[in-house]
Amino acid sequence: MTAIPAAADNPPAPALALAQRRLFMFNHCRTIAVVGLSPKPHRASFDVARYMQAAGYRIIAVNPVVAAAGEQVLGEKAYASVLEAARHEKIDLVNCFRRSEDIPPIVDEAIAIGARAVWLQLGVSNPAAAAKAQAAGLLVVQDHCLKIEHRVLLSRGLLLPGVASSLPD
Repeated sequence: MTAIPAAADNPPAPALALAQRRLFMFNHCRTIAVVGLSPKPHRASFDVARYMQAAGYRIIAVNPVVAAAGEQVLGEKAYASVLEAARHEKIDLVNCFRRSEDIPPIVDEAIAIGARAVWLQLGVSNPAAAAKAQAAGLLVVQDHCLKIEHRVLLSRGLLLPGVASSLPD
C-alpha cells in the first residue's frame, strides 16, 4: 500500500485505491457539508451526521427546506446549497444523501467551492459526476456509508489522534 502523505495540503491522487482515499478523507477533511441532511432523527442522514459530529467532525447542514424555515439540524444552521454554505464555512468534504440523478449539480458546487472530496452514500453513484470531480482534483467515494467506513478504520486504529473515543451507534 502506498503511504498517505502526512501534510493535509497533499491529498493522494484520485486514482489511488478506495482504502487510501477513505483514510485521507477521514484524517484530513474535518468539515463535512451534508447535502440532504434531515432534521428527523430516524433518517439515515441524521444518524450518520450525528455520528460524525460526535467523532469530532464539523457538520454543515445543506437542506433548502430546513434553511427556508430558518431551522437548525444538530445545532448547526442549515443552508440551501453547498455554494451558500461555503460563503460562511470552509468545506472540506461534501457528503451526499440525494438520488444518483441529483448528483451532477452538487459535484459542480463542490468543485466551485474548492472542496477536497465528495462522498456519495450507500445506493448513490453517478459515474459521470464522479469522473468530473476526479478530473477537477477531488477525491471521490461512491456507494459507501461514511459512518460504516469511519467505524471500520477506527476499529483498525488507522485514524489520526483526535477522533472521539466514545461514539453513538
